[in-house]
Amino acid sequence: MIIRGTCNHAGEPARGSVLVVESLDHGFYDAIIASSAVICSSGGRTGHMESLCRSRGIPVLRVDRAELDGITGQVTVRTDRQSVTLGDAGSAALPARPFTITPADLGSICVVIAGAADVRTTNALPHRVQQVTSFFVREEFICLSAGLSPLDLLRSAPGRAEEYGAAIAEELCTIAAELVGGQRLVMRLLDLRSDDAAQITSDVDVGPEPNPDLGQHGARWLLAEPGYPRAFQAIRTRVQERLGPDAAQLSFAVPFINDQDEYQQLRLRLAMPAAMPLSVFVETPAAVHSVAAFCAAGASELFVGTKDLVQFYLAADRSNHLVASSYQTRHPAVMAALRDVVTSARRALTPVHVFALLADMDHYVRQLPADGFMMCTAELQHLAQSPHPGPPQRRTA
Repeated sequence: MIIRGTCNHAGEPARGSVLVVESLDHGFYDAIIASSAVICSSGGRTGHMESLCRSRGIPVLRVDRAELDGITGQVTVRTDRQSVTLGDAGSAALPARPFTITPADLGSICVVIAGAADVRTTNALPHRVQQVTSFFVREEFICLSAGLSPLDLLRSAPGRAEEYGAAIAEELCTIAAELVGGQRLVMRLLDLRSDDAAQITSDVDVGPEPNPDLGQHGARWLLAEPGYPRAFQAIRTRVQERLGPDAAQLSFAVPFINDQDEYQQLRLRLAMPAAMPLSVFVETPAAVHSVAAFCAAGASELFVGTKDLVQFYLAADRSNHLVASSYQTRHPAVMAALRDVVTSARRALTPVHVFALLADMDHYVRQLPADGFMMCTAELQHLAQSPHPGPPQRRTA
């Protein structure tokens, strides 16, 4: 891919520009989604905001910090060569690499999205991918797209938590309106790390943590935040009012959870009826070993978050490019963990989807007899529109 644009060092939204920043964070959300490409000097390929870029098809190129200030004016970014050139470089791109798999080899596909536009993009593919059965959205990305500051609303005056929940529900209903043919929408409940929360919070103090990745977020935060149960009830109420019977298209997943005790406590805290589905996002080693117990506790579905799982298994920060060589998505320990999850879930007859980067998808498909896979919007689009010279490689159980 060749992208040409004007460099944007200001960090303000500029449609079609090439955003140039030292690192990506939540504070650059508006500038990121307006950009045609991003150039930065830090972060990892599976960091939080780079995941947003991948979903939107916005390429990210990394250069040395010393070079950032010299990248100005018109530039040409080439993703096929991972290069940036000052001015207009018009040479042809390298031919696209053919894949040995097709969407049909993936089983059920859950597409990771950031908003309604991603659902439209997926369902507007020239030959709609029939294997797309669900879409997966993070609550924190809904907050960013709607301009919401969760902590400011959850911890302020009475009634603001309900206001927050109603705003989230409106965004969910907008996304749900794009679903077709029995597709489902899954929202992963708020998983806002303290360093990310600090960037979008203005009215309350966000205490610093020495290691936010291993801190108070995910299920442990949901169990402790006083205002969240009221917000969650408001989400459910507003969705039911807006969608009626179609509210069954929407379900929820709990992030960063370790075991069935946390799962049961969270259901109780959020006053979830026994018949209401709640899926689990498996992304810690403890969760890998708790799969059978999650299923026994009633988990309706499992989603395997390999981005965090890899970093925890290999002790390699996924947001730190300096340890990129240690962050190995196909490491034997990682693959063993993924096989354990899939085997335990299928033994319990609980559906399981495994997230995979497009670069790893053919390997994961051959190695894992999962019910389906998760991938970002732009990567599915690339796969669906690319040549496929080989026969299907789907491995069966």
